[in-house]
Amino acid sequence: MRLDPKIVGALAADPLLWRQFCALCDCGGRLAGTDSERRALDLVKEWGRAATGVEVRSIPVSYGGWRARNAGLRFEDGSHAPCHPLVRTVPTPPGGLRAEVIDLGRGTPEEFKAHEREIKGRIALVRHELMFAAGTIHRRRKYDMARAMGAAAFLIAGPLPGLPVAGSSGRDGKDGIPAVGVSPETAARLRRRAAGWPTATLTVATAEAPGSTETLLFDLPGTTDEYVVLSAHVDGHDLAESAMDNATGVAAALAAARALAPLVSSFRRGLRVAFFSVEEWALIGSAQYVEGLPPADRAKIALNVNLDSVGGNPQLTAMTSGFAGLEPFMLSVAEKNGQALRTTRPLMANSDHANFASAGIPAVRIVAGFDDPASNLRFVLTPADTRDKIAEAELRQAAILAAAIAAAACAAAPEEAKRWRLGTEET
Repeated sequence: MRLDPKIVGALAADPLLWRQFCALCDCGGRLAGTDSERRALDLVKEWGRAATGVEVRSIPVSYGGWRARNAGLRFEDGSHAPCHPLVRTVPTPPGGLRAEVIDLGRGTPEEFKAHEREIKGRIALVRHELMFAAGTIHRRRKYDMARAMGAAAFLIAGPLPGLPVAGSSGRDGKDGIPAVGVSPETAARLRRRAAGWPTATLTVATAEAPGSTETLLFDLPGTTDEYVVLSAHVDGHDLAESAMDNATGVAAALAAARALAPLVSSFRRGLRVAFFSVEEWALIGSAQYVEGLPPADRAKIALNVNLDSVGGNPQLTAMTSGFAGLEPFMLSVAEKNGQALRTTRPLMANSDHANFASAGIPAVRIVAGFDDPASNLRFVLTPADTRDKIAEAELRQAAILAAAIAAAACAAAPEEAKRWRLGTEET
């Protein structure tokens, strides 16, 4: 399906797209549970209502709330290094945790296995990786391996000089080990020397209490009870503006909804525009949403199109979550609309699409800069995730592609939609 040139023109000139993107950045990093997140959610409610012409449906989301009070890392010579607590890290004892640091390099399973007898009681140090790349080992896997092997704490070094890295520890429950992000310079000071493993003192103070937020839904019905979910997450981290991750996705989803709203009633399927929060906390918002759907309602979802980090590089990739049958559809829509699109098949549980896919619902994440280490996406989860990393033309390109995919999915024949559910072994 090729988008009507009038719709393409409207998206290319939409004055609200860039304005709303910047307004989200103005809210700050939007860490779940903060005033920054609440201001952003209130804006999205207002903007979503105006874009779709329907009232918001709010679904409460309860989660384990958390705050970092302070954190510090001290070397044996008394000097200090900046560090950033990972979301939901446990605290250290009040006087800090003093231990030797074992550098595990990238932090692959092989590196952990090779040092298995040396990790217990030490602080494990690993490296942050470009999240949007084939073969990436997610931070949470490294944290889980460190914890399972008895590490006393966990350090993850960012790739950019002078900048610590943020992210979630992935901790779910009461147990865990203290976890912080550090800069590459800090990691260099903690490498092993002939004299042995270096020693450092980590101090982390936190506060925990029950937290609540919401999932925002805007429903545009089609001619049947089936629908397509167009989603993006609102929350982010408190190091910067969370501009790429994910003010870009929210702004693009709103623009696509604005362009398609007058047309959806004529499509076979409706369009549900969903905005999740606590995505950065191990995908909690979308997990509760999908888990809360009765099986009959899950079966009505033909496709989830998830927009996450769609600016910062002109090359867009469709992560098809193991649904090989989605790839011809995605590539056809892109080609018919004059866009170059790459596809990658393995399921990567790094955004809300993963919860749909795990429930057997065809799901795709659209992301910029996949497999490009020079892309501005390398700044995600650092203090440099700011609006100056995104070109307005990139954001408009993403909004046009999102609208084209959503429209084609809503209009697709039942036989085509059935093929989206096919996996590798069935194609």
